[in-house]
Amino acid sequence: MTVSQDGNSATRTSTRPAPGTGEAGNPVAPAPAGARTAADVVTPALVAALTRGVVGSGKTRTSSPLTGSELAELPESTPEDVARAFERARAAQRAWAATPVRQRAAVLLRFHDLVLARQSEVLDLIQLETGKARLHAHEEVQAVAVAARHYGRKAPSYLRPKRHTGAIPGLTKVTELRHPRGVVGQIAPWNYPFELSVGDALPAFAAGNAVVMKPDTQTALTALWARDLLVEAGLPAEVWQVVLGDGPVIGPEVADRGDYVSFTGSTRTGREVAQRAAARLVGCSLELGGKNAMLVLEDADLDKAAAGAVRGAFSSAGQLCISIERLYVHEAVADAFLERFLARTRAMRLGGSLAYGADMGSLVSQRQLETVRRHIEDAVAKGATVLAGGRARPDIGPLFHEPTVLEGVEPSMAVCGEETFGPLVSVYRFADVDEAVELANATSYGLNSSVWTGNGRRGREIAARLRTGTVNVNEGYASAYGSAQAPMGGMGDSGLGRRHGSEGIYKYTEPQTVAHQRVLPMAPSLGMSDEAYAAFMSRSLKALKTLRFR
Repeated sequence: MTVSQDGNSATRTSTRPAPGTGEAGNPVAPAPAGARTAADVVTPALVAALTRGVVGSGKTRTSSPLTGSELAELPESTPEDVARAFERARAAQRAWAATPVRQRAAVLLRFHDLVLARQSEVLDLIQLETGKARLHAHEEVQAVAVAARHYGRKAPSYLRPKRHTGAIPGLTKVTELRHPRGVVGQIAPWNYPFELSVGDALPAFAAGNAVVMKPDTQTALTALWARDLLVEAGLPAEVWQVVLGDGPVIGPEVADRGDYVSFTGSTRTGREVAQRAAARLVGCSLELGGKNAMLVLEDADLDKAAAGAVRGAFSSAGQLCISIERLYVHEAVADAFLERFLARTRAMRLGGSLAYGADMGSLVSQRQLETVRRHIEDAVAKGATVLAGGRARPDIGPLFHEPTVLEGVEPSMAVCGEETFGPLVSVYRFADVDEAVELANATSYGLNSSVWTGNGRRGREIAARLRTGTVNVNEGYASAYGSAQAPMGGMGDSGLGRRHGSEGIYKYTEPQTVAHQRVLPMAPSLGMSDEAYAAFMSRSLKALKTLRFR
């Protein structure tokens, strides 16, 4: 689950000493006694069991961002392996599509129960592969359970044949059918490896499709665990094929073979996926990057807004497409808000144990850490102020970084327009709502935004003016994302298509209209001349409008 304008506060450079050199950084969450380790969780037996579903002939290795140590040796797929995976998926899809939709939906409901009953297993894997705090890993469990419940309950009604008014009411009987597309090619990212792998695949399966998925190798065990559990819930194993390997090598193979392509990742790669799908005239859905804004109005509850800003900016160490990277605060309350927000930010506990207790975990890779560092160093060198954080924390783990708040960011700074995808948020002050809306919309991205106010009606009115696919009033991102009956996705450079709701399952189907004409044809009949038929149809059209037919 994946780039501002200048503030009006005074700019001054700020340097902060490294931990242990005179100023305390964020506290470290203590590891509980007897906490599990990677060796306890990722055993050879587990890896062997999970990788049975991978079509691959090579070998690759992954490491945990928490410690930098090797986590597992996994199969690696070649382009030929991808071709075999699609062949197997196509052979299995026909029987799965012929399975009654209520039976397919029942698999999702059984999966829902298994996920909640065995969540500790996947929480361990998510933490080991992504480095995120356990509470943030649990967000994925929640999201998957909600999606499984929603499509498990609603898929039969979404997919049932629908009657429509025909061209000539009473004489034209029209039925809309929904057919599965076939085999969906899915490319899933590393940041939410449970939710953005199986969570996206569930409606595809409910609609009768097979899936060939390429998860990010870094987080493959989590995705494979999800596949294993869904098979246990009743999904035929061949219906979900998994391939692993470098994105530039096998990603195009997946995109070039699917009857529909689902991609979550960067905007740059998303454009390439869209071009490949368009060249073959197949559909695609793309959830891409974001530079999401949060607006704190002068009538907001500042304590709640400060807590919401911490959640919105630093959940999963900011490695979330819908997290907050731009924070706009009304000048009348900016100082009071910042006092609360900075206190909460500085008090966040960092840690990497496989247990609850840490407020934030690690970044996932050296690349992500370097991006955060680059954005901070560039901003400070050009005059921005570090209000909190600002430092890597190798004393905790190789990829830990403090949650960081900047002020005085100008358009010339990289952090102003580029997506950071890390624990870094910039604060800007505004004078009135029109200015705030203009600033929030001043980006090519349009994924998520947030409005904080004491007046719910006012918040919803402002939300409608923001150019983002989702807007949360008095929440950072979770309310909109967790509302699975409503569509979720981006505008502009943030993507195409939607997940969740009816659109989240209809995208995996081909609609078909069956029109049965009865008694009279759609042409002159009963001895009518062409002129008489045209006059009759004109009178009929006028009558249908008068009778308020749609």
